[in-house]
Amino acid sequence: MGKVTGFKEFERHDRKYLPVAERITNYNEFVVPLPEDEIKTQAARCMDCGIPYCHNGCPVMNQIPDWNDLVYNSDWQEASRNLHSTNNFPEFTGRICPAPCEASCTLNIDDNPVTIKTIECAIVDRAWNEGWIVPDVPEKNTGKKVAVVGSGPAGLAAAQQLARAGHAVHVYEKQAKPGGLLRYGIPDFKMSKHLIDRRVKQMEAEGVTFHCNRHVGVDTDVAELERTHDAVLLSGGSEHPRDLNVPGRELDGVHFAMDFLRQQNKRVSHEDLGDVLPILAEGKHVVVIGGGDTGSDCIGTSIRQGALSVTQLEIMPAPPEKENKGLSWPNWPLKMRTSSSQAEGAARDFAVATTKLTGENGKVKTLHGIRLDGAMKPIAGTEFELPADLVLLAMGFTNPVHQGMLKDLSVSLDLRGNVKANTIGYKTNRWKVFAAGDMRRGQSLVVWAIREGRQAACAIDEFLMGTTLLPR
Repeated sequence: MGKVTGFKEFERHDRKYLPVAERITNYNEFVVPLPEDEIKTQAARCMDCGIPYCHNGCPVMNQIPDWNDLVYNSDWQEASRNLHSTNNFPEFTGRICPAPCEASCTLNIDDNPVTIKTIECAIVDRAWNEGWIVPDVPEKNTGKKVAVVGSGPAGLAAAQQLARAGHAVHVYEKQAKPGGLLRYGIPDFKMSKHLIDRRVKQMEAEGVTFHCNRHVGVDTDVAELERTHDAVLLSGGSEHPRDLNVPGRELDGVHFAMDFLRQQNKRVSHEDLGDVLPILAEGKHVVVIGGGDTGSDCIGTSIRQGALSVTQLEIMPAPPEKENKGLSWPNWPLKMRTSSSQAEGAARDFAVATTKLTGENGKVKTLHGIRLDGAMKPIAGTEFELPADLVLLAMGFTNPVHQGMLKDLSVSLDLRGNVKANTIGYKTNRWKVFAAGDMRRGQSLVVWAIREGRQAACAIDEFLMGTTLLPR
């Protein structure tokens, strides 16, 4: 390493946030980057630890010690090249990945891991600013044509890799713009959408053709895609939300989280919402059911819309404040985490279940709940009520939508209802149909989607050409 004793000499310093009072007035990103000299100092903390467990923690297998060393030695352009050799979109993961690599860092044994995510983001942001990221146009075309259904991180990663291998890639997206949940699920204050736009321009220059407002299985025949392409990749995500089966679910004001988030993202980008009922938190008591990232995004969006109060309910018990390193490291630990949105003013409650919703004139007004014991059984006498003018269901997703494309293709499903395909060939039971990302593995992280898209592209290239030089 460039600074062998750096981990002894320097403390961990990470990016800060703009003050809450300032950032909740808009939908802009609010993370304050570290200055260049501090980034180099943080990169110097990377140990010569022998076995870099961060490699195991990172789904795309970023060569983290290598680009930390390059940053410390001011070779930023080579650091960018190295970073992009394993990750097509580090500006996405550098903003929204939970950084399992940092949990696996050897220095995390004493709670001071290298600021891997921050350094990654600094590398790619500088690469864009310096003009180092340019289209990688293939030297020759193969004459093969591939359809990619879904333009989330898995579809985008696969499309870029396949285009660079010389194939004619056509991406089909049901929304007005590419990006999937990157664009329509993640709020702009966590990731600005111009980051997607410039990647799309790069990919178009590399030969990728985007077909937006094309809902395969609804207004676009999947059988026709299969007939007119040499391979088809299904990367449409896991979009069937988990519902809340309680009395009062039908009341106005009870919505799935993604319907709420999608509308606000479209407002920010000045897109037409279409013929839908606006879902807004302004002047309302909001209850978010579900304690994960989607629930957190609902909190930040509700606060920015002007909610009177925001309460987040989680059915699981509160996790410990600190993990047992001897049991958890280098794996991702279960411990209490507070997101930037939760810190903006949400109340959080754990080990509770919703029993019913009641209202007036067909509109929800009150959430009725009960506390749960260690076995997740209701505790008699702990019933409570919360004012609830807007209830957002953020309890995750069960599987991809079966009706339409998947049913028309008759692809095999696994026991969880996901498209059945392994992680070697990514091939479904259909001869030239492949699947990757959340549609195959179930709801997961953006970084896992990128990995699966890259690996599926490798498998498709080998299927088409008999051999491949694409990395897995």
